[in-house]
Amino acid sequence: MLDWDGTVTERDTLSLVMQRFGDVALWRRTGREMGRSLTHDEAIAISFRTVRAPLEEVVGWLLGEVRLRPGFAELVARHRPLVLSSGFHELIQPVLARARLDVQLVANRVQPRPEGWRIVFRGGGVCDHCGEACKRAWLPPGDVVYVGDGYSDRCAALSARRVFARDALADELGARGVRHERFDDLRDVAAALAAAEPWPDA
Repeated sequence: MLDWDGTVTERDTLSLVMQRFGDVALWRRTGREMGRSLTHDEAIAISFRTVRAPLEEVVGWLLGEVRLRPGFAELVARHRPLVLSSGFHELIQPVLARARLDVQLVANRVQPRPEGWRIVFRGGGVCDHCGEACKRAWLPPGDVVYVGDGYSDRCAALSARRVFARDALADELGARGVRHERFDDLRDVAAALAAAEPWPDA
């Protein structure tokens, strides 16, 4: 199971869009309030109401900016992972199509209105563990390997059998004393999984 922004992508695409098309100061303020006065979904919804550009313009610009982290294509080919994102189908699918990668994707949707983008959240209900509509509800049954980097990954990562983490997620898990494996790019994850469960010959 893979997060998208900052995990599969080298840079957070939501931040990129806000920096170019929205109120980035508001984005930063709401980000600081996540887990305090705002839930993760509330922070995203408030911020993206300041984005008013047509979707086609945003996607065209984003395709010139976003890069996939090395090792992602290898993970897709070998493991067919689920990508579980707090981002938007409409921004993720064009990037996957450009890379000619077909993955199972669970993400939010966006309605790009001239008065401000409206987010249609993926649902799943409020989590009993964190009190938000988090990613944990979308984890498949059984043992899960989770790969993530940020706030939206915390609750799901805590329920996974094995966690690969970077950036804020790694810091959070480390502060809690939760076992995890740090990674620089997804080649590290692919190598670790190969060592534990050797892949069959193609």
